[in-house]
Amino acid sequence: MLPRVSDSLSFLYAEAVRVVQDDTGVCAQVESARGIDRVYIPTASLACMLLGPGTSITQPAMATIARHGTSLVCVGAGGVRSYAGIMPASLTTSWLEKQVRAWADDKTRLEVAVRMYEARFGVASAPAGASLAKLRGLEGQRIKALYRLLTTKHGIKRFKRNYDPESWDDQDPVNKALSAANSCMYGVVHAAILALGCSPALGFVHNGTQMSFVYDVADIYKARVTIPLAFSLHASEDPEREARRRLREDFRAFKLMPQIVADVQALIDPDTGGTHYTDRQSDLVHLWDPHAGALPAGVNYGSETFDFSSE
Repeated sequence: MLPRVSDSLSFLYAEAVRVVQDDTGVCAQVESARGIDRVYIPTASLACMLLGPGTSITQPAMATIARHGTSLVCVGAGGVRSYAGIMPASLTTSWLEKQVRAWADDKTRLEVAVRMYEARFGVASAPAGASLAKLRGLEGQRIKALYRLLTTKHGIKRFKRNYDPESWDDQDPVNKALSAANSCMYGVVHAAILALGCSPALGFVHNGTQMSFVYDVADIYKARVTIPLAFSLHASEDPEREARRRLREDFRAFKLMPQIVADVQALIDPDTGGTHYTDRQSDLVHLWDPHAGALPAGVNYGSETFDFSSE
């Protein structure tokens, strides 16, 4: 039996290795002066594997990773950009269907966006009748206030959020740490969304990219996790690596993986979300009927009997 995604380790970042399948399991290989060193990867208990530059992977290894329900995300240097992800073909669509219903109706979509705002800042309720534009403005004000607070706390003279991959080496440690931590956060949230069978593209606040819902959910945790973490590394000599290491510790300490799963369920369907966890994998295949609902597949529903004896 595979572990539930909420019980999984958060993520593993790999760079400049070859990921292969051998007789024992999936391992990362790297050449050294002693020959080829191998590190075995616990794919069955891993929520997400981030593949960085210089990484190659074989088809048997990918098949094993997908069979174990582990999401595979291709990222840029230091985990800064997220390019693509894969998920198992056996995932159930129950939560995807809930997501689509909530996303397709403007009223319920706004309700989900409001719940995201409330979850991000820990407020009991958003301003009555607030539009998305007003919520975005309030969100921006809160983030700026948080930047000012952390700048003062850590004795930083000045901070301005800057994300420019083209001039990455010229950025200050806080911006490097924040970008690296956010990218890892996106990877883990992406993994949780895929593990539930939801679509990372159908966002309720963000729109227009295949990662829209990932950005929506990840934003809930930035003010609590990645932003304070990045400011604490303002004097680090290697802020990117330190941000990834510390973020793994935070995921374990804050129990963020089960929290992400529960939050995604509660956001999409507050009546049932967060109270239970459905099996990620399902061998059942149903047919849809507008009146009868789900019908079993593999059944011939032809109502006529034909006699071919005379032919």
